[in-house]
Amino acid sequence: MGSDAEHQYDGALQRHVMALIVAHLRDHNLNQAALAVSNATMTPLQSDVPPHKLLDLVRKGLAVDRDDAVPAPTIDNNGSGASLAGYGPLPAVPRTSLDFSSVQATKGTSKTFAKFESRHVSEHKNMARCARFSPDGRLVATGSADTSIKLFEVDKVRQMLVADGGNRESPIRPVIRTFYDHLQPINDLDFHPQMSILISGAKDRTIKFFDFAKSAARRAVRVIQDTHNVRSVAFHPCGDYLLAGTDHPIAHLYDVSTFQCYLSSSLQDSHVGGAINQVRYSANGGLYVTASKDGSVRIWDGLNAQCVRAITCAHGTTEATSATFTKDQRYVLSCGKDSQIRLWEVGTGRQVKSYQGAQHHQMRCQAIFNHTEEFILSIDEAQNEIVAWDSLTGEIVSRIPSNHVGAPRWIEHSPSEAAFVTCGTDRSVRFWR
Repeated sequence: MGSDAEHQYDGALQRHVMALIVAHLRDHNLNQAALAVSNATMTPLQSDVPPHKLLDLVRKGLAVDRDDAVPAPTIDNNGSGASLAGYGPLPAVPRTSLDFSSVQATKGTSKTFAKFESRHVSEHKNMARCARFSPDGRLVATGSADTSIKLFEVDKVRQMLVADGGNRESPIRPVIRTFYDHLQPINDLDFHPQMSILISGAKDRTIKFFDFAKSAARRAVRVIQDTHNVRSVAFHPCGDYLLAGTDHPIAHLYDVSTFQCYLSSSLQDSHVGGAINQVRYSANGGLYVTASKDGSVRIWDGLNAQCVRAITCAHGTTEATSATFTKDQRYVLSCGKDSQIRLWEVGTGRQVKSYQGAQHHQMRCQAIFNHTEEFILSIDEAQNEIVAWDSLTGEIVSRIPSNHVGAPRWIEHSPSEAAFVTCGTDRSVRFWR
């Protein structure tokens, strides 16, 4: 490429970068700053740059930079000959998102939900309260009221499902780590997006960091001491920050390096509600959502922690127990103790779909998407069943006995395959595939 062509390319690239910066400032209501940059660089104030495009590009660049600079760690299985591959650079996980834009008017034939079989894979000493898959779906962790955390290798669980016969010389042991370091029941778990770190939030007001690459490790390597019962935890997709939903009505944002805590500085009455049952980031970290005990669902700017959409009384006067984004970040799926599952449009806050037919009044029930977003899964407490809906038509397509003694407390779907985990008040963990 000649020097003139290089200069032209650099100029075009610089103009594109300035357009991204102006659009980013404008979309975050920093209008004076956007106008200043626009005037100084002669960049149009209005453009067709998609929302959060700059954040998305930065996130992808940081991920590539980490892959180049940091060798993938390996997990030591203490010479068992079944070492788990490095958790560093993640295999590609299907990210195709379902188009929910016509969900409100969608009618007709629902998709067929596959037949699932379950296997009891382990048991805690007290009720199993929560579960979380790793971003690549190769690991799953469960937390219990007995204060323990179990880490499973999914490939070994699959082997258990296939080889139930007695022809093996030794039993398959899918639990590869067990951690003990909390003083009270564990409420939620999350995996770091790049590193071999698992975090847990518990009633003892702590967030603990466990390094699962070390086979001998049983205790946390780092601890955040919060001021409230930690009900929910979530890593930012870049891994540098984490959110904690607690008994405090505002999510606590922590810098992972310094443990400094940040709270939103300008709040209105509609932005402050009850304790937070669940907090989750969108795919690129540009937004996060909270589900609160006051029945409201609130959507927050992931950059400045300002509330951008307050859906008050999303579940009436009953608790909102879970909330999660669709992959395209345009919708939020919420669940509440009013036995309703609702799909909300992020841009307007309007309800576009409801999924009915399952009762959940007692526990902090989850409503989740499967890995393709074609189906929604939740628990019917009264019937002790797992219920699946077609996410577009809203019709129930399957009801499956949970095989737990009493209704499951938690359901979590794999991000990479047709598999999920249920955790029960009967202390058991079941894997479905």
